[in-house]
Amino acid sequence: MNRPGFFELLWTYVSRQYPRIINATIQHIQISGTALLLTLVFCIPLGIYITRKEKIAPYVIAAANVFQTIPSLALLGFLIFILGIGNKNAITALFLYAMLPVLQNTYLGIRNVEKSVIQAARGMGMTDMQILFKVEMPLATPVIIGGIRVASVWIIGTAALAAAIGGGGLGQLIFSGLASIRNEVIVAGAVPATLLALFADGGLKALASYLEPQRRAHRLARKARRIEGVDLSADTDDDPSEKEPPDGET
Repeated sequence: MNRPGFFELLWTYVSRQYPRIINATIQHIQISGTALLLTLVFCIPLGIYITRKEKIAPYVIAAANVFQTIPSLALLGFLIFILGIGNKNAITALFLYAMLPVLQNTYLGIRNVEKSVIQAARGMGMTDMQILFKVEMPLATPVIIGGIRVASVWIIGTAALAAAIGGGGLGQLIFSGLASIRNEVIVAGAVPATLLALFADGGLKALASYLEPQRRAHRLARKARRIEGVDLSADTDDDPSEKEPPDGET
């Protein structure tokens, strides 16, 4: 009797275990999404803050960089002594691991806004908060999203290691396949994780492209031309000289 091929084994496993794969994918999204949300909530305001406190900026970025030098499994293992095993440990480790790209890109994005633009905004009477939210942040948004893209891919990929410390996600399938030497189980966990990372990266790339200042200026210009065209059309319709005279009049 011939041994089933790899794709046949994969199809059989997926067709029988698809509820488990879907559940593991949902857990993976929850773990990754929570870690990314914590990263954004903490690192974007911190990045903005250190643009105003230049003296501490190198130390804050260096501290975030320290976590990048620690292997992910070692960081997960170290946190076991503090948080125990499970998803809390994994989310904390992913948050620490993803800090640097978001923090650094937020800082650099705002710092690289041209001084002449800020001075012009201040000359128009804008306050510091108005300059931040109406000038600096819109111009820095594509750079910030670039950092979020890197962080999201790192988080989704590293979240597979959560299974090593008792967490959920697609890593359960990958480690299960490694333990049983079943390639179809490994692939059933690895492919959804890869697709999630590609989807997150592509979506954020499209968002960054959409929010680029040049593209935004083009959209506003097109909108202004459309509005101007409508106004001119309305003025022509309301012009008394264009109306036909009543019947009987020459």
